[in-house]
Amino acid sequence: MPASPSTARAINDRLALRLLQQEGPLTAGQLKQLTGLSRPTVADLVDRLTAAGLITVVGESGEQRRGPNARLYGIVADRAHLAALDVRTEGVLVLVSDLVGRVLAEASVPIDADSGTGPAVEQAVAAVESAVKEAGVPAAPERAGVREWGRLHTVGIGAPGLIDPATGDLRDSAGLPAWHRSLVATLHERLPGARVTVENETNLAALAEQREGAARDRDTFVLLWLGHGVGAAVVLDGTLRRGASGGTGEIGFLPVPGTDTLPSATDCAGGYHSLTGAAAIVSLATAHGLPTPPTTDGPGAAEAVRGAVTAVLAGTGSGTARSGAGRASAGETGSCDGPVTTEAAAGAGPAPVGEPGSAAGSVPAAPAGSGAGPASGESVGSGAGPSSADQPGAGAGPESAVGTGGVAEAVAGLAGELPAARFLGALADRIAVGAASVVAVLDPGCVVLGGEVGQAGGAVLAGLVEERLRRMSPLVTEVRASSLGGTAVLRGALLTARDRAQDELFAPPERLGG
Repeated sequence: MPASPSTARAINDRLALRLLQQEGPLTAGQLKQLTGLSRPTVADLVDRLTAAGLITVVGESGEQRRGPNARLYGIVADRAHLAALDVRTEGVLVLVSDLVGRVLAEASVPIDADSGTGPAVEQAVAAVESAVKEAGVPAAPERAGVREWGRLHTVGIGAPGLIDPATGDLRDSAGLPAWHRSLVATLHERLPGARVTVENETNLAALAEQREGAARDRDTFVLLWLGHGVGAAVVLDGTLRRGASGGTGEIGFLPVPGTDTLPSATDCAGGYHSLTGAAAIVSLATAHGLPTPPTTDGPGAAEAVRGAVTAVLAGTGSGTARSGAGRASAGETGSCDGPVTTEAAAGAGPAPVGEPGSAAGSVPAAPAGSGAGPASGESVGSGAGPSSADQPGAGAGPESAVGTGGVAEAVAGLAGELPAARFLGALADRIAVGAASVVAVLDPGCVVLGGEVGQAGGAVLAGLVEERLRRMSPLVTEVRASSLGGTAVLRGALLTARDRAQDELFAPPERLGG
């Protein structure tokens, strides 16, 4: 049955708006060419969307003569304002954007572990309020007993822990601060007109990697988050999978060899987290004689890995290392964020994995992609076309210049004489233990090493892990390094907020009226 006229108009409007989001401002002629619609149909939808306040003339095309055909139409970016939060154990990162995802303001606040729930929530709320004011968001109507806020349409929040799939609420989780849940409730109270959504941080990182990062060409992949804690996100056939209780990817609780105990329902110590969490990575680096970073959180572990990559690349003659890590963001991310003792971090136990003296492994072949890409810019997926790079994995840093296979071979060759090479080989051993379990169950074809550590390790660490998976599993699996690193959660939160806002604002009037 053919679509009704109103349905056809709605479909055409959404197609045009999607193109304006992806491509940036377009002329009516360009919309006609990209949509395949007739000139009268395009003229009608332009008039309709302009009258609805969704698009406006933003300039003229330099390639055409002045006049109606040269007008460039763009989405009315200030029709709505959005906020994204990356809620971490030790603080909050905030950004505010317009409707197309252009970042207008950013803020961050560290929160001391000894802060009570009330003071911690007020600090986080103050950071949001500061960013909203800096962005110049129009003020919301005053309400009795509530400070004046800017008007936010949608707020996306990324937080560690489980999200109840039935209610969308952040569940109580052992080892996570109580102020996390209170913050979400407070934002609902202080922003009564805003749509506030919460998602597990690792899931948001996976969405960002799929849309803007290392997995842009993959419908099925697993993101293995390596930061303060460790977590995983599963994307199958283009869809993020959360599981029956919202706990898909709680890989920190995975029992593994190389620890002296088993994890419990309330503590991931003794699980995969004890091998690959930040404290474990820093302990492993120290055991291999590498400089001890000042902190044992995600950025500290990333510093240790980045330094090892730098030393290895210098030893291979690959030049000054630019591991693609950029500046690691403060705080941490991961599904299992509880503290780990030095003993657990060292991985002492009956079957040690990746201890000092471990071989770096056999010579690996070149992985198919390094997973690097351009760092996210000031806007989220706007004005740059569907992809901001020619190919996923391009521009991975100096290791890509000589080929990841060559660098990985050199790491194995230097294992006997270079502590940094032995450390990276031992770390790859540990990472591969959990990755192999995921591969055996899901056969994703691609694993992205995310978080600060995954990005710091770059193509070198990704190549070493891929080689180990090749030896451990008959299932062919490409391993890529994250191109977003610690920023992925915030980017994912903003993408989610933008999608939700546009879904509502771009809906046909009859749907909004219902």
